[in-house]
Amino acid sequence: MDERLPDGPLPPAYPIAGARPPQPDGDRVPAPARPARAPLTRRQYAYGIAIAVVVLVLFVVGVLR
Repeated sequence: MDERLPDGPLPPAYPIAGARPPQPDGDRVPAPARPARAPLTRRQYAYGIAIAVVVLVLFVVGVLR
């Protein structure tokens, strides 16, 4: 078996007569398109802002102590 450099790319797959087709590379595997993400709701924005405020307050209290 041919060795390769640890930081180099994998060798390309090639067909062998009488064998099954080669496994496709990871970046070429066909897959269905992902659906678009739903936009964030007002509640999700509110939770995000509330958590950011709590973290900021705890950080400021920790720095000033």
